[in-house]
Amino acid sequence: MLFLYLYCVKNSPIGIFDSGIGGLTIAYALKEKLPNENIIYFGDTEHLPYGEKSEIAIQNFSKRITQFLLEKKCKTIVIACNSASSVALQSVKEIAKTIPVFNVITPVVNKVVQHCSEFNIGVIGTKATIQSNIYEREIKAICPIAKVSSLATPLLAPMIEEGFINESISHTVIANYLSNKKLATIDHLILACTHYPLIHQKIKDYYKGKVIVIDSANIVAKHIADSLKNKNLLNNAIETKHHFYVSNYTKSFEESAKFFFREDLKLEEMNLWA
Repeated sequence: MLFLYLYCVKNSPIGIFDSGIGGLTIAYALKEKLPNENIIYFGDTEHLPYGEKSEIAIQNFSKRITQFLLEKKCKTIVIACNSASSVALQSVKEIAKTIPVFNVITPVVNKVVQHCSEFNIGVIGTKATIQSNIYEREIKAICPIAKVSSLATPLLAPMIEEGFINESISHTVIANYLSNKKLATIDHLILACTHYPLIHQKIKDYYKGKVIVIDSANIVAKHIADSLKNKNLLNNAIETKHHFYVSNYTKSFEESAKFFFREDLKLEEMNLWA
């Protein structure tokens, strides 16, 4: 009986959510790292961007989505959104109860502070993430002497979401943010938004090798993979099936989602607040 229970749990999907489709960068990294896992993804496109919302609103959105993913029998919840990870982690854990919950902040912080005394660390993200000050708090909790400089970059996520990545406007916006004096002395930069891996190379190009740019997607995916292995929750199935939901469907979002996930997919509208 116990064996059957464990088998069912191991074969249950990984639940992932974000304010939009940026979290598909995490979903893609997980798919690459754990090709036998089933994924259920929820993008709250009805309420994006979370970075402009209040803490209470983000917590309420996150709790409702978590309930939905639990109804889908997900064996773990991944908050693939820095804004939600910043202010709603505890709320999600309270809903999930014994189900493991992962966020996109802690694994990155643990990775970057390994040699923290040598670093001047920059952080860019949404207003909600930067205003929460969570990266600086968590970094300095481990390494009090670390120097952390944070900058809100609110135009980047919607720019990426709308597909403005290779146009001249994207170069201008990126350069305008990165030239801010707050980031003048950094030697490491944390991309504190799951949209930003899609402009990782452009940010690296801007710095011309002078700053190490930290892409969270692969770090988070490895942490989740290691944790599921340690908890004996890895799926050994050969065939996988992924489901992608959004709270407000548009064709343009579906096209952008294909770009984020790097393969063909079909979005299903599921308005949890209707």
